Amino acid sequence: MDAWDSRFADRSPLLSSLSNVAPQLAGADWPDSNLLQQLLRDADVRTVSALPLQLVPVSAGSEPYELRLYRRGELEFRERNWHDLFNVLSWLRFPRAKAALNARHHAELLNTPVPGRRGPVRDALTLFDEDGVVVIAADGTLLGMIRDFQWKPLFWGRRADVIKGMRFLPFGHALCEKALNPYRGMTARGVLLEVDQAFFDLAPVAQLNDVDCALARRIADVAVLQGTRDLAPLPVLGVPGWHPGNECAGYYDDRDYFRPGRTDRSVPPRRDARTP
Repeated sequence: MDAWDSRFADRSPLLSSLSNVAPQLAGADWPDSNLLQQLLRDADVRTVSALPLQLVPVSAGSEPYELRLYRRGELEFRERNWHDLFNVLSWLRFPRAKAALNARHHAELLNTPVPGRRGPVRDALTLFDEDGVVVIAADGTLLGMIRDFQWKPLFWGRRADVIKGMRFLPFGHALCEKALNPYRGMTARGVLLEVDQAFFDLAPVAQLNDVDCALARRIADVAVLQGTRDLAPLPVLGVPGWHPGNECAGYYDDRDYFRPGRTDRSVPPRRDARTP
């Protein structure tokens, strides 16, 4: 979808968490880099290297994207482009986590024995950056059902618990771009955060801040995200409320979409987000 739509946050329930920033982008045409730069400046978005984020054009032959970002604070940006717009919005919503991703990329690049090869850690970082979703729950058994690929028992059998006690926050900018026109088969890659029950009593802004902090700590931990298998696959259109078809139990019987998955459960439950 190349045309601008100021009501993009209403196009899919996956994008509803962007409804608070969408009014700032309202207009008949695309928001330009000057407007987006002002939003980043107002929010004081910075890299781990303490540099303010600066939107710059894509430069052929320049140093690698992540190095340029870490060393000079320069984020390559294409005008009138959904992919890059959602990347900026992700920086605005998850500034600490995005900065931690960049810092981890930078560290991996410095230690890469073969130039030009990304390696398993950077593969995982990139996959989460593009298609990531943060899954939050106080009940660790719900997160365990995601790790075990128990889609129908989770999304249908424990539907009320999912609606009341879980949150799914899209992180990846490619995932958000796909959500403009959702399709059967859309799959995100999840980081699972176990929180205290008090988390759900916080205001949405406070919840997002806690998730950003917890996610940044998780990403910065060199013991995690060692490969793409550390990210939990999530058939996002199965999340209650994210697709009208999943109001019927039979929706979850499609094993081409809701696959049984692997038996390796290498991602242990962790309590991450702080609460008051």
